[in-house]
Amino acid sequence: MHFIKEIGKAFFVGTLIFLVIGVIKYFNGTFITSGEELLVQFGYNQLYSILLYMTNAYFFMFMIKKYKGEFFQIQNLAVGIFGALVITLITIFILRIITEIFIEGESFAEFIGGESVQYYSFSLIITAVVVTIFYIVYYYRFKQERKVKEQKIIAKTASAQFDALKNQLDPHFLFNSLNVLTSLIEENPEAATRFTTSLSKVYRYVLEQKNKELVTLEEELKFARIYMSLIKMRFEDSIVFTLPERVSNPEAKVVPLSLQLLLENAVKHNQVTPNRKLFITISEENGNLIIKNNVQPKKVVKESSGVGLQNIKQRYFLLTNRPVTIQKTDSEFTVAIPLLTKNTSSIMTTQENYISAKKYDRAKKHVEELKGFYIHFGIYLIMVPVFIYLNYISTSFPWAFFPIIGWGAGVSGHAMEVFNYNPFLGKNWEERKIKELMDKDDL
Repeated sequence: MHFIKEIGKAFFVGTLIFLVIGVIKYFNGTFITSGEELLVQFGYNQLYSILLYMTNAYFFMFMIKKYKGEFFQIQNLAVGIFGALVITLITIFILRIITEIFIEGESFAEFIGGESVQYYSFSLIITAVVVTIFYIVYYYRFKQERKVKEQKIIAKTASAQFDALKNQLDPHFLFNSLNVLTSLIEENPEAATRFTTSLSKVYRYVLEQKNKELVTLEEELKFARIYMSLIKMRFEDSIVFTLPERVSNPEAKVVPLSLQLLLENAVKHNQVTPNRKLFITISEENGNLIIKNNVQPKKVVKESSGVGLQNIKQRYFLLTNRPVTIQKTDSEFTVAIPLLTKNTSSIMTTQENYISAKKYDRAKKHVEELKGFYIHFGIYLIMVPVFIYLNYISTSFPWAFFPIIGWGAGVSGHAMEVFNYNPFLGKNWEERKIKELMDKDDL
């Protein structure tokens, strides 16, 4: 279906080229005298147009698939342009073999002896114009898709933060903690004091980290110790909790409160009694933090919604390409969360660094856009005199006017996009409109 769709596009482009060339020939004094001649010329035109279109289109799609979002970097763009030139010349050569030898009946020696640069120049110019349109259209689509993707990332991040706040501390944990505190006040006031202090530290940590995307491993492990001290006051020796004595990189980053959710899940879904102890182990392995517990499911337990694990997976998905790994057997449940470092490809490290990171990303993106525009503009400036020269040596009709004006319009549109200029709304109109809408939302 995709192939048929591309054939349809190629036929349409070929028809358009045929009409433009026909108008040029007409004003140059060349006329078609019969319907048969018209059909023959149209057939040759479509043969060239469709094959040149399809070879360049599939090469273009190959380059897009290979380089993806990095396609418009200078080195990749240069490879694309050079590749399109080579493929076009090879395709034209093969087409000329088909038309001159197999259709017109020339011998191969006659064909080679009669070859001239002028047989390739016109087709090459037409192909260059079509390929340039490809690049302009795709660049515009790429820009729009990237904007949509950025908005989706922002929306997903906000959603993940919202879910994280809802699920940071399970309501059952708070309820059970208050019950434990009530009993401790009567039985052991000193233990009740320690319990209250630990509980306040847990909530203080929650409030301190709620706006952060990442925290250090050292901070999270320290919080896990305090959190499990509360759990152990409730279950006493029925829980055996093991933490690593040292970690290879205390400054490695994790998603805040991810350990709380995993530890709470382990307690929530398993039996915890003196005869059936729950063993929870946290360790470091191959750049991941491993949280492991034995499986002894409760006989009566509500079906798990999986919100906690999904919350962690979603937040890591937004921050890194490294996945959260979950493994479950009949005897053991294991979750591996990535330890993120400065070299990790993440969107941000903390909320404080987020603004500066976004500014840097925007500046870097704008520099890449400027590079792309200047390359485009430079190629256009080189091709203008080429068009004029070819027009001068080929015919008196000013056909070069059409590609120069058409391509110039594309360059102008590219410039307005890069420099954020709208001829009707002025410069920086997007930023002013966004600010206007944000101000309305604040009212």
